[in-house]
Amino acid sequence: MEREQYQQLAIGAAILAIIAAIATGRLPRWLRVTLVVGLVALAAGAALYAYRYATGPTTLSVAAGSVDGDAPRFMTAIASRMAAANSPVRLKVIEKPTALEAGNAFSAGDVDLAVTRVDIGDLSGAQTVVVFGRGVVLIIAPPGSSLTSIDDLKGKTVGVVGGQINHKIVDVLNKEYDLDRAKVQFKDLVLTDVQHAIKSRQVNALLIVMPITEKYLGLLRNLFPRNAKSGPTLIPIESAEAIASVTKYYESYDLPKGTLQGSPAIPDDDLTTLRVPFYLVAKKKLSDDVVGSLTKAIMDARRDLIGEYPVLAQISEPDTDKDSGVDTFIPIHPGASAYFDGTQKTFLDKYGDQFFYGSMLLGTLSSIFAAVWKYLMKNERGTENLPLMRLYALKDSVAKATCESELAETEQRIDEIFRGELEKHARGGRDAVDTGALGLTMQQLANSIAQRRAAFSKNDAVALKQQA
Repeated sequence: MEREQYQQLAIGAAILAIIAAIATGRLPRWLRVTLVVGLVALAAGAALYAYRYATGPTTLSVAAGSVDGDAPRFMTAIASRMAAANSPVRLKVIEKPTALEAGNAFSAGDVDLAVTRVDIGDLSGAQTVVVFGRGVVLIIAPPGSSLTSIDDLKGKTVGVVGGQINHKIVDVLNKEYDLDRAKVQFKDLVLTDVQHAIKSRQVNALLIVMPITEKYLGLLRNLFPRNAKSGPTLIPIESAEAIASVTKYYESYDLPKGTLQGSPAIPDDDLTTLRVPFYLVAKKKLSDDVVGSLTKAIMDARRDLIGEYPVLAQISEPDTDKDSGVDTFIPIHPGASAYFDGTQKTFLDKYGDQFFYGSMLLGTLSSIFAAVWKYLMKNERGTENLPLMRLYALKDSVAKATCESELAETEQRIDEIFRGELEKHARGGRDAVDTGALGLTMQQLANSIAQRRAAFSKNDAVALKQQA
């Protein structure tokens, strides 16, 4: 056996020995008191630890990543706000280079939460907490290009900004428009190589997925050379609705007129394209209470931080009313759903059963305490040392007395015991002998003493007569 197993057996045997000693009452009172006090202290410590564990904040790890580092920065701001507000749930942000790697970390079970796109990674074990934002799929031709539709991409090269993270979008478009037959080539690009690829005409158009915010629109405008006569051209995805109905994780979206540029307007009319949500997802095994508290804390932090980080306005409740689409692709977590529906359990709903069973436990503990108290206060003396037994034993002394002096000594001992019991009664002592039993015993002793004195008198009379 291993050393640890021997130690466990030794500890178990020691505990059993202590229990046996307690049960048989063979320990002296001081040791019993010490043992019970130690057990009470141990129980109190365990209760305090359990209370602190139950009431302390729950810390969840969350993976977040984006090419520009904004996703981890926003999550860190939310985590800081939650900590400052003393939220029952805290976040430990794990920064990843991209949303793809954040999703992979979640799929591998390395984190409890992740900010990720729904079309990447294995999210079969995920449930939605909130919609963190949405990225719009944009196919853009540089200024001066004649490309206006996907059919015009035949034989052209499209630069895929972000590379692998957008491969599924490429596959979907390829399948829908049969771009392989049209000999459309796709080339992965990192953001820093985009301008060079455009200037050197390595690519004829770009495919990029980004939130529609002023910051990202500014970055997009700066990718292309300034031209007063013309600007970049946005190419519509006319089959967006059909793609969304099949894939479930993309949404059809109409990009408003003039989003990229106001004058001249780019696009010059509402543009049909695709949109993909970024979700904060949680493991299914996380409790409803924890996720409900997390959802509330995030929505509160969003309200407080939206002035500093306007992009956080995109954090919203998942739309579960739609018959199809991304929001039904990853079901909402029951804890988050309860928060948004206003059906979170109240304090009594959560802990009513605990109060009920706690009161029963309290009654049981009271009985145990009473038994322990009785055990501690148990008289250590044997039955022969009890007052009535001592008085009964003196009856033999009376019978064996051979002279008046021995009888008087026995009477004195009886008086001492009697006086001690009267003092106990006067103080209200719980271990005082019942007065009825004490009186009966004293009466019997008095009769025995009287009989013994009578025998002494008779013997003295016989002795005198014989001397005469």
